[in-house]
Amino acid sequence: MPIRKARSRNDIERPRFDVEVKANGYAWWYVDGISDDGNKAISIIGFIGSVFSPWYYWANRKNPENHVCVNVAMYGKGWRWTMTERGEKKLKRDKDTLQIGPSSFRWEKDHLIINFNEYSIPHFDNVKGTVKIFPKFISDLECNFLNDESHIWRPFAPLSRIEVDINKPGWQWGGHGYFDANFGSRALEKDFSYWTWGRFPTKDGSYTFYDAMPRREPSVNVALLFKNNGVIEKVQNPPDISTLSRSLWLVKRETRSDKDFKPKQTKHMLDTPFYTRSGVETSIFGEKSVGVHEALDLNRFSSSLLKPMLAIKAPRYNW
Repeated sequence: MPIRKARSRNDIERPRFDVEVKANGYAWWYVDGISDDGNKAISIIGFIGSVFSPWYYWANRKNPENHVCVNVAMYGKGWRWTMTERGEKKLKRDKDTLQIGPSSFRWEKDHLIINFNEYSIPHFDNVKGTVKIFPKFISDLECNFLNDESHIWRPFAPLSRIEVDINKPGWQWGGHGYFDANFGSRALEKDFSYWTWGRFPTKDGSYTFYDAMPRREPSVNVALLFKNNGVIEKVQNPPDISTLSRSLWLVKRETRSDKDFKPKQTKHMLDTPFYTRSGVETSIFGEKSVGVHEALDLNRFSSSLLKPMLAIKAPRYNW
């Protein structure tokens, strides 16, 4: 598995938002965080060529810049979900800023600022706030998932501090955070059938595991330790893949765990017919950790029956 120095987008020292995204392709920038008390969590994704958009699919993936959105998902008491797709007239970007409608990602010197002003479904109310990510360091690695470099993962700041300030009671908090990006030139479902990802903070830093099943190449298995001192280590002989209970939609879930420990869900986050995100407790080399985990079933996502359901959850507006 080619884990290598970042080289594809001139982003080895900092993220950039002016990357080229061609027809059929995508780019997304992902942030998550869990509060210090463990009661709340958040994920925010800025999409160009929104990979789960039925609108992009129905448009034959011709113009990724015409299918953009900022997805804000709040987990815990007072939860909210926003995912409004917009057209290319509402996209503005340069190396420092990604602006999509009323929301933006902005890199400022050594940290990321996300401002958003979105509309929640099914609560039908305004969700407005600011989230800041303060990395301990910027990693210089990227991971090329397939031989033709059609899917690349860029873990910018797996060790971060997050500050959350949202216009809802109790949604002003700090915690441990994470920031990465993915870039690709083809639809995920064309090249993969399934993947899991997880990031688990420990006393020495944070482990990140990526296990994916390409349709035409051998399995992808990435295990990295991002240490507090900025050192990044490939994990030799990582814990085996262990099963978790299936999600409410019966999506298969797996993660890395010591043999004598059964991983378990600690926080319900997002549950769909093809994708699940949750807080998960596992054990890595004898140390227990609660982190963020996702499982994605792309065989399910490929079903045309899902697309109208997704259009309700992720409406499109051309304004």
